[in-house]
Amino acid sequence: MNEIKIVMPDGSERTVPAGMTVQEIIRLWKPTLLSSTVAARINQTTVDLSHSVQTDGVLSLIDIQSKEGLPILRHSISHVMAQAVQDIFQGVQVAIGPSIEDGFYYDFEYAQTFTPEELEKIEKRMLEIAVADHPFVRRDVPRKEAVAFFKDRGESYKVELLNDLPEDVKTVSLYTQGGYLDLCRGPHIPTTGMIKAFKLLNVAGAYWRGDEKNRMLQRIYGTGFATQAHLAEHLHILEEAKKRDHRRLGRELDLFQLNDEAGPGLIIFHPKGMLLRYLIEEWERKEHFKRGYDMVMGPQILKADLWKKSGHYEHYRENMYYTEVDEQEYGIKPMNCLSHMLIYKSKIRSYRDLPLRYFELGTVHRHEKTGVLHGLMRARQFTQDDAHILCTPEQLNAEIRAIADFVAYAMKIFGFEYEVELSTRPAKSIGSDADWELATSALKNALDDTRMAYDINEGDGAFYGPKIDFKLKDALKRKWQCATIQCDFTLPERFDLSYIGPDGEKHRPVMLHRVILGAIERFMGVLIEHHAGAFPVWLSPVQAILLSVTDKHIPYGETVYRRLIDAGIRVEKGFDNEKLGFKIRQAQMQKIPYMLVIGDREMDAGQISPRRRDGENLGAMTAEDFIALVKEQCEQHQ
Repeated sequence: MNEIKIVMPDGSERTVPAGMTVQEIIRLWKPTLLSSTVAARINQTTVDLSHSVQTDGVLSLIDIQSKEGLPILRHSISHVMAQAVQDIFQGVQVAIGPSIEDGFYYDFEYAQTFTPEELEKIEKRMLEIAVADHPFVRRDVPRKEAVAFFKDRGESYKVELLNDLPEDVKTVSLYTQGGYLDLCRGPHIPTTGMIKAFKLLNVAGAYWRGDEKNRMLQRIYGTGFATQAHLAEHLHILEEAKKRDHRRLGRELDLFQLNDEAGPGLIIFHPKGMLLRYLIEEWERKEHFKRGYDMVMGPQILKADLWKKSGHYEHYRENMYYTEVDEQEYGIKPMNCLSHMLIYKSKIRSYRDLPLRYFELGTVHRHEKTGVLHGLMRARQFTQDDAHILCTPEQLNAEIRAIADFVAYAMKIFGFEYEVELSTRPAKSIGSDADWELATSALKNALDDTRMAYDINEGDGAFYGPKIDFKLKDALKRKWQCATIQCDFTLPERFDLSYIGPDGEKHRPVMLHRVILGAIERFMGVLIEHHAGAFPVWLSPVQAILLSVTDKHIPYGETVYRRLIDAGIRVEKGFDNEKLGFKIRQAQMQKIPYMLVIGDREMDAGQISPRRRDGENLGAMTAEDFIALVKEQCEQHQ
């Protein structure tokens, strides 16, 4: 029998018979690890534990709770869910069932709508399948055989998937568990017995392959974890997220509305919401001016020829809106970069002029599909704190580091932790290999110089250049994409941008695309959910409300109101004819930071009695002392 050499995860080397499975090799080495290992890598190829190893290799294990292991577990649970659905309901066709962030789903074609009660039945059957401890068994079969098999079963969606594979794919993999068979690339957990903690969450409609022209299917969402404790923690977070939903709080706090009469994905800001937005944008303007940015603004529409020159027409067309003026096609801008390049090109530039930093709070429009719209988080019209920096190659490193510092400062001011990713060249892109290599190296070197930890996100760059993404984490530890830095050698080339160097010759500048908070609307949505609507004092649309005990206290309350307004405090009057307790509860529901009670004692002493929204009484003080308190909190961004 042939023998092969396997380098184990601890660096030791073992000689084993060729053909031994990964599971058998682990059992010889450290059998206790099998209870928590869902899959493995042999020479960096991810495989099932049942995989037969035929050649020398390096073995590494994938733990069930790891970043790679959880998706494998969840995808396996989705297969069990599909089995349970077909066991219970006759005539169901299965479509696709991947793992997603924090869970999984499977799409089904079924004549009846799945109800919450039926989800409970599906869960019960899934538990039975899990307890039965069926092995996941992989079988590689000729593609034509798989097509015939699924066609015979009436599984048209599987047949379509198989027929759409590239011509050179001759063999596909099928997985079975407990008599249920599905088309899948794998890998999967060894047995259904590893499934310990899962929950089906809801049912939603989903077009086959995300195309509105295709049939509407039913998508059952679920989540799964390695332990019940982790599942319970996640379900608690989901419940808390419902309470913090910015769409609900937007209505309750009178910040904004989503109105079908206006159209999906279009936000209408109410006075308080607009004031919150103004406070964020004013902070942005001041901070950009401090850092040497120039404020600019471009038009909402530009000729289609410009979008063709930039590459957007070819690579981003499906996300854009178009209109026609005087028989000339125009593109409604989805990004702000083109106008900024035209500003740069408006006159001859010297190396002494660089870097130039153009900043625009630019409103853009993107043709998002209805199914992905989500309040402020995903809209069709939004405003970006967009800037484009044009600099020499020698200035590139310092400019990237300065942007990263700006992002770190902003996240500290708004109270967010964040993570960093470097996204590389996607399959659909423009520009030369050399330019992409230069751009990627520039971003990587700047991150390394700042000693900032980051992950590599292969193939997720913009079509014109690689990017650094900063993902902030909210109070529930959810991640949101906000800040980004994109390094672009390609568009300056396409628009023939140049500067005169020290040698008197023309040189090509490099362009950095960047946002700090990202889309203002999305950032507002994140802020609302992060604070559950209870904004810090400096961002609260209403910082205080005056509450009169009786009508006789209103004249003095008007005097205090005027003092606060003149001092720049955002204050409302609560002088209506209601009991004080009711007024306080109403103010708390509106999450106003301070309630200023005015009764006989306060009026006689010329004072006010502030009460925080959490119920803490600060004691009587003068209006001037309260003004100083609020101003200090605003200066410290509290």
